[in-house]
Amino acid sequence: MSSATRAPETWIGPRLSAMMFLEFLVWGGWYVTVGNYMGAHGMTDAIPWAYSLCPIAAIISPFFLGMVADRFFATERVLSLMHLLGGVCLLAAPRFSGTAFILVLLLHTLFFMPTLGLTNTLAFHHLTNREKQFPLIRVFGTIGWIAAGILISAVLHGDTTAVQFYVAGGGALLLGFYSLTLPHTPPPAAGQKATFRDILGMDSLALLKQPAFAIFMVCSFLICIPLAFYYSYAPVFVKAIGFKDPAFNMSFGQMSEFFFMLVMPFFFARLGVKWMLGVGMLAWVARYGFFAAAAAANPHILWLVIAGIVLHGICYDFFFVTGQIYVDRVASVRIRGQAQGFLVLVTQGVGMLIGAQVAGLLVKANTVGAGTPAETVAWSSVWLIPCIAAGVILLIFLATFRESRRAPEGARAAA
Repeated sequence: MSSATRAPETWIGPRLSAMMFLEFLVWGGWYVTVGNYMGAHGMTDAIPWAYSLCPIAAIISPFFLGMVADRFFATERVLSLMHLLGGVCLLAAPRFSGTAFILVLLLHTLFFMPTLGLTNTLAFHHLTNREKQFPLIRVFGTIGWIAAGILISAVLHGDTTAVQFYVAGGGALLLGFYSLTLPHTPPPAAGQKATFRDILGMDSLALLKQPAFAIFMVCSFLICIPLAFYYSYAPVFVKAIGFKDPAFNMSFGQMSEFFFMLVMPFFFARLGVKWMLGVGMLAWVARYGFFAAAAAANPHILWLVIAGIVLHGICYDFFFVTGQIYVDRVASVRIRGQAQGFLVLVTQGVGMLIGAQVAGLLVKANTVGAGTPAETVAWSSVWLIPCIAAGVILLIFLATFRESRRAPEGARAAA
């Protein structure tokens, strides 16, 4: 084999790492700060809808993945187009307000959310040991999110300004062009006849016949309802409780995520899927407990808030990344793209959508003097509800989940 043939394999790690860095820089560039931006521009009541957009788009993305990415076009080309279109939407978002602002942001999320599954599919296709290699690749996504928070909040002080959309939009355009340089990743179902069943991704639903997978999906859906409280209102809470540059303080969570992503292979080998997911869920219970206790104290206990933020490494890595690896393990080669899209639909789609709306209603119910200078939120009550809910779901999961060690037919054939 010539050196020219070996070169792409030598650089595959750095190339995929750069992809993940830009992917999450784009998302982290606006997602953390948009609530405070909307509050500063008279759109406070629409915050729950802003955090419902990604879930709505996540519900649609599996259909797109099953119809296009798995069948007709190379993954890297679809990834490029999605980011170029999404970047234009982000750059245009500050020109609008109210309903128009929400609609432009929705258009961006419709382009962006399929790329979460596409980047995973592309990376898994080119890795030889997913459990060991993928966390080391995915950690650069965490670095990208941290870089966005530091740049926008600590450097540019743009938590409430349009600069967040310009940084995120510019990053999306850059990733759009960079995607064209990524290794060729052919659609796994290329050449097969497109049926209504395929377009709707029905093949991935067959995995629900496996009891362990069905329990995993149900618990993942349920836990994402209380999880949505953090993504929707933690930045607003951090600002309200007295922190300056809230996005920068929130980035401590991604810094801890960086550490736990690096040590994931060590824990994965010793804990397995069940206890990795269980520890991840337990961290959410602890986080919301810390937030509720910090808000209830007078004066507020700020170090408890930081402790809850730092738990993000366990919350995200042990739950979401482990879930992605588990789905890739149990799905056959032919439907892995659909299966990853199905996971996105259930967790970051339906679960987060319901959670964002419930969080908005709960915050509104615990707000006194809304719209006045004396407006206050009983944050302790707000965080106590998801804390209890996450705890109940954790107990159900631990009592019912039994991981199957048997590889799917497609995976064994590929091996």
